[in-house]
Amino acid sequence: MAEVLVLVDHVDGKVRKTTSELLTIARRLGEPSAVFVGAGFDAAKETLARFGAEKVYRVESPEVLEHLVVPQAELLAQLVADKAPAAVLVPSSPEGKEIAARLAIKTESGLITDAVDVQAADGGVATTQSVFAGSYTVSATVTKGTPIIAVKPNSATPEEAAGAAADEVLDFTPSDAAKGAKVTESKPKQATGRPELTEAAIVVSGGRGTAGDFSKVEDFADSLGAAVGASRAAVDAGWYPHTSQVGQTGKQVSPQLYVACGISGAIQHRAGMQTSKTIVAVNKDNEAPIFELVDFGVVGDLFSVLPQATDAIKAAKD
Repeated sequence: MAEVLVLVDHVDGKVRKTTSELLTIARRLGEPSAVFVGAGFDAAKETLARFGAEKVYRVESPEVLEHLVVPQAELLAQLVADKAPAAVLVPSSPEGKEIAARLAIKTESGLITDAVDVQAADGGVATTQSVFAGSYTVSATVTKGTPIIAVKPNSATPEEAAGAAADEVLDFTPSDAAKGAKVTESKPKQATGRPELTEAAIVVSGGRGTAGDFSKVEDFADSLGAAVGASRAAVDAGWYPHTSQVGQTGKQVSPQLYVACGISGAIQHRAGMQTSKTIVAVNKDNEAPIFELVDFGVVGDLFSVLPQATDAIKAAKD
């Protein structure tokens, strides 16, 4: 059975949910092999084994992460040449998609980004994508080289399956060309106690209708254990951080539940959340475009609706 390489998404050994999803998908295609770059492997090994990684190719050299994405693309290209995997899976994040694109060029392989489903088919790999702001669903396969696939978060439910996670330390040194851009500073993101926006099962977002007051949106999100997002209008007005923007030029999310509060539903925003499984909107304008998209809509002022919903959720938990 051919190997399927999975680039591990982690922070100091804390493996993100996206990786457990990719390992679950990899088992459909072949034998999962994780590619771990950086420090913290001892903390990560248990999670990688629990979700089915049979091997872990590991590079400890800090030099790989001291530069931008090129060294990781070179590392994966080396593994593709040595191991001839059935596919390479990476998270469909901005960094992951750049790594995937560079890897596809280096290996002269086909590339698929923003896949929402990946399955084995006729000895190859079949993918499903949601394109043009979710207006179309596309089926695609790679016809040349090794399939390089960037998979959107929440595209699979992580399923545990014991793997050996056999550790293999690689001797890898980035080329001089890969060192052209160096990371000069990094610092931890300020903790909010909420889940990461792109990984959250529930996302509550606020828009222009908040008038800059996100307190009711945050209270409602916290009652659900949800992440908080924002529309471009809210972010551009300085009401919420750019890192929380949902939309075509922000983050693309695909949670089980998406609640849009005071968001009109411009195409730019819809492009970032239209693949959500269930969509709810709260807006006092009953003709807002967002209502064309939703599964459930509430016509009303979010400052009246959200506190009532928050109290009802809290009461149900008691």
